[in-house]
This record gives sequence, structure tokens and C-alpha cells, in this order.
Amino acid sequence: MRNALSSDKFRFALVGAGIIGTHHSKVISELDDQIDLVAVVNRTLDKAEKITAVRGGTAFTSLTEAMAAADIDVVVICTPAGGRAEVAIEALEAGKHLIIEKPAEVSLTKIDDIIAAQQKAGTQVTVISQHRFDPATEVALAAIKDGELGRLTSGIASIDWWRGQSYYDSAGWRATWKVDGGGALMNQGVHTVDLLVAMLGTPVEVFAYAAILAHERIETEDVAVGVVRFESGALSVLHATTAAFPGLSARLQVHGDRGSILIENDELSFIHLTRKDAARDEKFFGLKDDANQVSEYALQGGSSAAAGGDPSLPLLFAGWPSPAVVGRGQCPMRCCRTVGQRLAAESKRRQRSARRCASWPLQSPIGAPTCCKPNHRHPPQRGSTHS
Repeated sequence: MRNALSSDKFRFALVGAGIIGTHHSKVISELDDQIDLVAVVNRTLDKAEKITAVRGGTAFTSLTEAMAAADIDVVVICTPAGGRAEVAIEALEAGKHLIIEKPAEVSLTKIDDIIAAQQKAGTQVTVISQHRFDPATEVALAAIKDGELGRLTSGIASIDWWRGQSYYDSAGWRATWKVDGGGALMNQGVHTVDLLVAMLGTPVEVFAYAAILAHERIETEDVAVGVVRFESGALSVLHATTAAFPGLSARLQVHGDRGSILIENDELSFIHLTRKDAARDEKFFGLKDDANQVSEYALQGGSSAAAGGDPSLPLLFAGWPSPAVVGRGQCPMRCCRTVGQRLAAESKRRQRSARRCASWPLQSPIGAPTCCKPNHRHPPQRGSTHS
């Protein structure tokens, strides 16, 4: 790997030319002052060629072929989730750095295999969690770090989306345990779960139900609800669905005894903080008028949250305490943080233009429900199911 402080560009290979891979290729091309897209890999060559025709690079049908033909620094994996470990391990054994779309894989065993390969290679691996770089998220995390919410007491994470039957029928791997690894929670809701855990800390207990209620020919849930207890004692409610027609919002609330924050569709819509050196206002029923301080965090560009971090700063690997994030510490690639911020910005643009949220998969950090035996998973049934 070249010196991260040099002016040389990083050479990227993109593996997977589907919807998410195409999205990554657009973001990579917008960072052409830092990144060269030198290879696009897809089993079906014509899909890879569609990207290279627009974004540059050479099309290949395998990563093995691409690494033999091109000088590559970083491999970006955007294949369906169930096959990512094989690609990741091949790249790591060749000494490459990795950016992996969420989820890293569909089981902790496969993720452990990626970790072992990373530790042996000594390179860096990060899993995309682009909403960690939303300005609203950075405001919230800074406030929590500074104690301006006081003791964290509770949270609510709710994802009320809709996916039509045509979405699930568009690819045979969608909503399958083997390849997709999960449903509304694992796939669509995981960004909000990620932020919930980033803000409230380590989950220690969960009770949940999952069900298939609005779709046919799928294995994984289209509705999931749960209650989570965190190490700090804070409690949260979790709700994720792709069965809420016509599709509403992704919403995160975090509450403490000195303040509260509400993020809706990636925007900071409510914030009330109490500085550590200030006395908390004491009201019998709380503050009702002029409680929202969101105007204090407005940007000149019209965003509802304070500015995000400097894109030139190193990326601190995002993630909860689970094996889903590999190589903790500072990433040597200055461009990684910018990639995350660009992905977040592009997601927001797509929401506004299409009036709906885009979907992104990721490994759930919560693990097996407390009612279950180790490694035992209840498949969702039609109707309400304890999961």
C-alpha cells in the first residue's frame, strides 16, 4: 500500500456491478482527485462493462483476473451479502485493503473468517456505515460525548418503509437467509439500528417478534419489533418494516435526563441540550414552548445540522462492539471518510428526488434473542412470531 500521505491516487477495484455497485462507482468517480477506478468485476461481464463505459477502468469476470492484470490498492465489495467472505479473503490474502458493503456477511462465522484473514494480512477492512457521517449524527454523538443529554435513558428506532412484491421478485436472492441474510431489520433497518447502538452503547438483552405479513415468496421478515436493554441501563424500542404502505420515514429518537434528539430521514429535526455547566430547567410537565434548539445548528447551506468532519481526517472505524467491523483504529486511507460522506449525501439526494429512502443492508448487532438457545434462530412465520 502506498503512503497514505502521498499525493498519489488510490487504485480501486469494484466487485459487484448491481444497484449498490453502480452507486459506489458514481461516488468513486466523484472523488477522482483521490481515487482511480481501475477495475470493475462482475460474473456477467456486460454489467461490468456498463459501469466502465461511464466511469472508466477495465471490466473483468473475477477478482483473481483483475488482480493479475491491474495494480490495485483497495477492493470494494458490493456483491450479494452471502458471498462476500470468499471475495474478501481472496483480496486480503493478496494484501489489499477492503471496503465492504453491509452486511459484511450473513453469519458471524463468516465474519470471523474475514477478521482472521485481516489480522494475518495486516491490512485494513471497513464496513460501510455512511450515516455515521451525516451532520445530524455527528451533532448527536458530540452532544452525548459532552454529556449534554445527561444520563441516557431511552431510544426509539423506527423504519416505516414499503417494498412492493416486485422488489422482492426482481432478484431470486432477495429476502433469503442464505444470500440476503435477513429482511426488514437486517437489510432496510440496519442503518438506524447502527445509529441507535452508536448512541446508546452496547446492547445486552433483546426481546423481539418477527413476521411475514404483506409479501409472498420471501423467507425473511417484512416486520420486526423488539425491546433492547443496553449496558448502561437505557432501554429502547426497535421497529423495522417494509410493509408500511406507501412508505414513511426512518426515525431515531435518543433521550436523556438533560436533553433529547430526534433525527428523521437523516435530518436533525429536534434537539434540546443542557450544557454540563448549566442547571437543567425544572418544569412539572417539562418544556413545551421554545424547547427545540435546532435553529442553533443550522448550516448556511440550509442543512438542519452542524457541519460534518473534515473529509481529510482519518476515518475512525465505525461500529458497535461486534465482529462486523474489522481492524479497529485509524484507517490509513484519507479518502475513506470522504467516501462515507459522499454515500450519505447521495442517499439523501435520492430520497429527495424519489421521495423515498434507499435501502442498504448490514449485519444486525443484537444477536440471538434471549429466549433462544445459543445459535438457534426461529424462522419468521406468516403471522406474529417470537424471534
